[in-house]
Amino acid sequence: MNRQAPGGGTPPAETPSAPGVKATPGSPAATAGGEKAAHATPPKPTGPVPVPWESDLVTHLRRQFGSGIREASSYLGQNYMVVDPSIVQDVLLLLRDDEQFDYCVDVTAVHYPERKGQEFDVVYVLYSFPRNQRMRVKTVIADGQAVPSAVSIWPAANWLERECFDMFGIRFEGHPDLKRILLPEEWKGHPLRKDYGIIQQDTEWVQINLGIESGQ
Repeated sequence: MNRQAPGGGTPPAETPSAPGVKATPGSPAATAGGEKAAHATPPKPTGPVPVPWESDLVTHLRRQFGSGIREASSYLGQNYMVVDPSIVQDVLLLLRDDEQFDYCVDVTAVHYPERKGQEFDVVYVLYSFPRNQRMRVKTVIADGQAVPSAVSIWPAANWLERECFDMFGIRFEGHPDLKRILLPEEWKGHPLRKDYGIIQQDTEWVQINLGIESGQ
């Protein structure tokens, strides 16, 4: 039995929109399409990337050390170079004597445990007062590999290298007194390594020296 439209007659049949037919504003199809578009993930913006660092300083170092200068780049206006571990002390000495980088601002490291055989970047942050210029020198080493100490070049590197040893376990050959500087000498582990838990501690040392179960 057919339904009767008000005033008589049979109402038109309701049929779904055919594929490719444009939905009218306010229709369910248009609403669903609008919601899908509104929730679409926008493309990830492209971040900054290093660009080649070209300068007389870089030319001088490459002429002196050749392929030992693995990279010379600038990232967000900050100049850095990556050098082979075998020449890092020679590069630092040349930068002090020939290029007037007379201040060692910091010696630190970055741990990349997934990079097997080259787990650490050792980073020297240098500054030249005559040039009013800052740069970084990086060298890549394996876990357990030592690097030459820079204390004979910049005495201020003494405590910086001790902190790097304390936090990362990196040894600096030729350091006059390489020992922990922040943690107790008997502490186990190096807290700035990525494999050291964020709330991890040497519970044995805490128990023996503080007489408590937790250092929290």
